[in-house]
Order: sequence, then structure tokens, then C-alpha cells
Amino acid sequence: MNSIITIIANILAIYRRELQSYFASPLAYGIATIFWLLAGFLLVILVFGPQGLLTQSAFTDQAVPLDLPYEFIQFYLGLLGSLAMFILPALSMGLYTDERKQGTLELLATSPITNWAVALGKLLGVVTFFFTMVLPLLVLEAAVVGSSDPPFNLQLLFLGHLGLILLAAAVLSLGMFISSLTESSVLAAILTFSLVLVLFVIEGIAGGLPGPLGVAIAHLSLLKHYSDFTQGVLDVSGLVLFLSYTVLGLFLTAQSIEAFRFQRN
Repeated sequence: MNSIITIIANILAIYRRELQSYFASPLAYGIATIFWLLAGFLLVILVFGPQGLLTQSAFTDQAVPLDLPYEFIQFYLGLLGSLAMFILPALSMGLYTDERKQGTLELLATSPITNWAVALGKLLGVVTFFFTMVLPLLVLEAAVVGSSDPPFNLQLLFLGHLGLILLAAAVLSLGMFISSLTESSVLAAILTFSLVLVLFVIEGIAGGLPGPLGVAIAHLSLLKHYSDFTQGVLDVSGLVLFLSYTVLGLFLTAQSIEAFRFQRN
């Protein structure tokens, strides 16, 4: 029991340290600002633009009703997912490369805290920071569709953002592993973006493969399972896939740091 409490305390200590580093980092604020500006611009265009929600609602044929709030949320969440593909590698690139630059990676690798506990604390910190970036957008979206008639089912809104956070956790975990392999933050970001891009388009690649092999590879697609969430579908297979990518990233990161400690010894 005491060992479990100690492990949890260590994870929380790393979590607080990592979260404080993000809220004290000008780079993190710069990334958040870019994300908010682009996401806010897209939101304004989708609501007030020439083909936006308000314009379409004025010309919608009442005999053929169109669920514009649903279409808006689904399309906007899709755009946020695409935007996150660029933002998340920038957030994960410094998770371990900064430790190398500051000379603290060896201290972490040789500390009594297990490697996976350090990795989990770091991952929880960066996922929390990303959640704080998404939260204002969630409030804005709820304000846009909250006054719709008939009332909009907010379950889709929250389910879609749950998918976005799960997607972020998977990408950030894999990005953390890549960050543990190099001293270059830029290289870590580029490699993470390349990996995420492959995992986004892999369903299209799998379409050219025969039979069960193509089906199995298509199942690895981040985009396919994220799209299910944006459509209000809580697919267990998608949930398992995102969690599997997250656990895989944690495991590979712990093994990478273990290899680093072995090299130092």
C-alpha cells in the first residue's frame, strides 16, 4: 500500500513540475496563441462567413430541415483535429529534449522514480495543458449551438471533445517517445508530425491492400476513429485504439530512458 502511495506521489510531483513548466514557458504560450487565433478564425468563418451557419439558417428550406448545429460541430471538430496535427508535435517536442539540454535527463534516469512514472507524469502535464487550450473553444461552441431551435444535444459536443483529448493523448505520448530519442526539439517535432501524418492517412493507404491485411491496417487510422467521435459515436474500438497508442508511447519512452541509463552506466 505504501509503495502505491509513493508511486502516485511521484507521478503527481512530476505532473506538477511539468505543468508549471508549460505555464511558465513563452514557447507554450506562443503555441497556445497560434492555436486560439486559428481556431477562433475558423469558428468565426463557420458561423458568420458567406457560407456560415447564420447564412445557411436563413436560406434553409423548412420543408427539408437541415440540422445545421450538428453539421457545424462535426465540421468544426474535424478542423480542430487537423489543426491539432500541427500543434501537438510542437507541444511534445520538448518533453525530453529539454531535459537533455538542461542536463537533467541523467538525474531522471538514475532517480528512484521509475521511468514509466516519470513518463506518465510528463504526459498528464502536457495533456492537461492542451485541455486548457481546448476548454475556451468548448465554451464558445456551446454558446453558438446552445440557443438553437430545436435544442442541440450537447452530448455530441462533449463526446467530440473527448475524442479530441484522446487523440491528443495518443499523439503526445508517441511524440514524447520520439522526444526521448534526440537532443533536437525541431527534429523531434518533424518526426512526430511525420508519424502523425502517416497515422492520419493510413486508411487511404490500406484501401489499396487486399483482404484482411487492408482492414487491419485501416483500423490503425487516427482519423477514422476520431471521425466516429465527431459524429457522436462512442466506438469501443476507437477508445481502445487511442488508449493503446497512449500506452505504447509510455512503454517505448520508459524503455528509451532505460537504454539511456544503461549507456551511461
